[in-house]
Amino acid sequence: MDKKQAPTRGNMVRAAAGLKLAAKGHDLLEQKRQVLMMELVGLIKESREIQENIQTVFSNAYSSLQMANLSLGIDTVEEIANSVPEENDFTIRLHSVMGVEIPDVDRIEPDPKPCYSFYGTSGAMDNAYVKAREVLALLARLAEVENSVYRLAVQIRKTYRRVNALEKVVIPSYKQTISMISSVLEESDREDFVRMKIAKGNSSGREDKQ
Repeated sequence: MDKKQAPTRGNMVRAAAGLKLAAKGHDLLEQKRQVLMMELVGLIKESREIQENIQTVFSNAYSSLQMANLSLGIDTVEEIANSVPEENDFTIRLHSVMGVEIPDVDRIEPDPKPCYSFYGTSGAMDNAYVKAREVLALLARLAEVENSVYRLAVQIRKTYRRVNALEKVVIPSYKQTISMISSVLEESDREDFVRMKIAKGNSSGREDKQ
């Protein structure tokens, strides 16, 4: 906002329009920030729940792996584990929350898929495989949630800065400009009124003398 602009009615009209637009933008950005905050709070809560579950799931998976090692031997378990294909078939979609692209990863089913022979294995090995799938499914969900939290937090920070700039700088600047121009115009109107009264008084005096 240019504080040195001429105090004219046209500039005051433009400043008033700018103030109205800035106020509307401030309200919209504030609504956006509130919606993003609600989404963020929900995801943070879910992230904490997942992290709490991960401790239990990891502990169970490690115990199952130890039992498989005792049952078959570490070398055999490692050989069987190497035959299990890597999980790389992730489907990631994006959905928009107030303009923020949030990842949506298709759930990884914890149920095991047959990928090794039952010959030479044991129930302990099967249980370890099931627990490992549960860890994988939970980690994929945690990655999705934490990535969403990061994206939302970045956008909330940007939105807050814009709201703050409008609230602390732009809107007060427009109000100050309107107040300044209005004050100058009112003073000018008073001076014109006084001049008109004086001119009218002088004109009446001349007429009386005649």
